[in-house]
Amino acid sequence: MRAPLAGLTGTASKPGSGYGWRVWTAVAAGGLLGTELRYVLGLLVPDQPGDLPWATLSINVAGSFVLAALTTIWIARPHTAFWLRAAIGPGVLGSFTTFSAVVFSTDQLARGGVPSLGLLYLGLSVVLGLAAAAAGWRTGKLLGAPYALGGTGGGRP
Repeated sequence: MRAPLAGLTGTASKPGSGYGWRVWTAVAAGGLLGTELRYVLGLLVPDQPGDLPWATLSINVAGSFVLAALTTIWIARPHTAFWLRAAIGPGVLGSFTTFSAVVFSTDQLARGGVPSLGLLYLGLSVVLGLAAAAAGWRTGKLLGAPYALGGTGGGRP
């Protein structure tokens, strides 16, 4: 049975429900951090008009890898605090990665007279994002395996 969402059933104020102000705050703080990280990377590696948006592509591929790895580890370690998973997953990584920027850049490339480059960028985003997620899943399985077998992960908590 799935846990009800906070705000819909009044579980937000129930102690120990896993939802509520702590999760909301964690997602908001994580979202701020992820957005700022993406912004800074965009300043450090600015996209050039008419060229592939390498910064956004790299951000999305890296975010796909990390989110898949962490999700797989969290499956093996279900006792990781929900607010922490929410802060890192939907918060940091959800705001760090950006599908809207992919669509915007694809549109800009098409309108700028290089539609084939826009399609290439869209295709690379999907293929590399899925490949990164698969690699992240595999990495998460390797890192989370000691915990999934009932071990302690080499003495770590």
